[in-house]
Formats: sequence, structure tokens, C-alpha cells
Amino acid sequence: MIKDWSGFAVVVGLLQCLVVGSGRAQMHHEEMSSKAVKKAIAIVSPTKDQKAFGIVTFAVVEGGVRVIGEFSGLTPGKHGFHIHEFGDCSAPDGASAGGHYNPSDMPHSMPASPKRHVGDMGNIEAGKDGTAHFDYVDTMISLTGEHSVIGRGVIVHEKEDDLATQPTGAAGARVACGVIGVAKE
Repeated sequence: MIKDWSGFAVVVGLLQCLVVGSGRAQMHHEEMSSKAVKKAIAIVSPTKDQKAFGIVTFAVVEGGVRVIGEFSGLTPGKHGFHIHEFGDCSAPDGASAGGHYNPSDMPHSMPASPKRHVGDMGNIEAGKDGTAHFDYVDTMISLTGEHSVIGRGVIVHEKEDDLATQPTGAAGARVACGVIGVAKE
């Protein structure tokens, strides 16, 4: 039996605030999703004990979403590059971003495949100086609607994505993580 009703009332009040707050957040997310977002950006920072960082922009163009990225601090060679299900980079190893964004329950594959995770972006290649630049149009991702990547995570992996191993491409640890947010056009 509850003996101190004032403490109980505080707990109930806090729970109500959480429910109301999450409802407002959901309404805000739905409002943002219904608007025609034209541009997004992710500032990608290194995970624990790593040095990779960069900026990825997403812009709606005819035929899809143009993805442009600039990275530094990578080891030379190819690195798996994916959109992950959660925009959460709070874990030191980036694991809080979850798995590849895959709302259609498809197999892991290459970016050109019609049957792939929405988040399968292939590889980026760093030169001897550790920098990488990429610029391509993705036909599956979107900034609004069912395949929206807004609020999702961007992950750069330590190794090359083999584009076949299920469900991750055997790309190894996460060396950098960022969250995709709406950008000013």
C-alpha cells in the first residue's frame, strides 16, 4: 500500500509529462515529415578512439536524392557507408545507431540493386591522405515519406562492405557516426 501519496503524485505527474512530451515530439515529427524537405545534412564525428569525421549532404534532385560527402581521418582504402535505423550516436562505438535502415525487410546488397536495404550506400574510398569525396544520386532514399532518412544515423565502417554478407556486408566496426537533420535550403 502507498503510504506517501505526495511522492506517488510526483511520479504520476512526471509520467504524464513524458507521455505529453512524446506526443508533441511525434506530432512535430509528423509535421516535419509531411513538409517537402529538400535538403538535409549530417555532421559525422569519430567514434571512440577513431579519427574519421566529415559532412554528408542530401538534396532532392530529379531522379532521387543527391548524396555528397567529404571525409578526413580515414585509413586509406574502402569503407562501408550506410544509413542506420536510429539517429543516436551516444554509444562510444556507435552501436546506438542500430542496424542498417531497412523498412522493407530486404537483403543487404549494393546501392544499385532494386532489392536492398534502404540504408545500403555501398563504399567510400579514402586516398593515401585519409580523405574521401563522393557524389552520387540515390534512387531509393527520400527526405520525406516512407523511406525518409531524416533523423536516421549515418555510419562509416572500418572495412570495405563486401555488398553480399548478410545483414551487414562484413564492414567491421563503426569509425564515425552522424545524425541526418533537416537543413536550410
